[in-house]
Amino acid sequence: MISTLSGTVAHVGLHEAVLEVGGVGLLVAATPATLAGLKVGETARVQTHLVVREDSLTLFAFRTAEEREVFTTMLGVSGIGPRIALAVLAVHSPADVARAVAAGDDKAFSQVPGIGPKGARRIVLELAGKLVLPEEEPAPQGGTGSADGPAWAPQVTEALIGLGWSEKDAATAVDGYVRTDPQAADLTVPAALKAVLAGLGAARR
Repeated sequence: MISTLSGTVAHVGLHEAVLEVGGVGLLVAATPATLAGLKVGETARVQTHLVVREDSLTLFAFRTAEEREVFTTMLGVSGIGPRIALAVLAVHSPADVARAVAAGDDKAFSQVPGIGPKGARRIVLELAGKLVLPEEEPAPQGGTGSADGPAWAPQVTEALIGLGWSEKDAATAVDGYVRTDPQAADLTVPAALKAVLAGLGAARR
């Protein structure tokens, strides 16, 4: 099993990146937050998990071992595949996932594209007792805003498009959230994506 990768970043896309390791370019799928931390031409180290199917081998990359642990644990839930598990980590941090499961918070998972009410309830039930709640987390360090909007806005917009929203709807959702939350500029990319998705979910109900 491939556990970690260290190499030069050759490409960063909306859903995946390519790391050159020993002269070989390895394609890895990752969350928007993980991809945002990769810069072409720089050396990077990521945690990985290899999903083996009859017709494919797919390598998933994560910033931390905690993200990978949540991902692999979620793969044990009935009906949850790697793409949905990755989508959960695009919306929630590992700590948020653990807290939602511990609190029986179905709605936290129904905010994730591709997960309905029944799937959200199944996640809460099947993950109960399998995730460790963090004792404490450091305060998030937000990005700097500008006259054109917060630093996270382009990445969150691209992430929403990757999750299935149109470019227009994604941009409107980001702009709407920035206008209504005076602290929006201080958010990290994962926190901003979670907040914007929560607003989109509320608008659909």
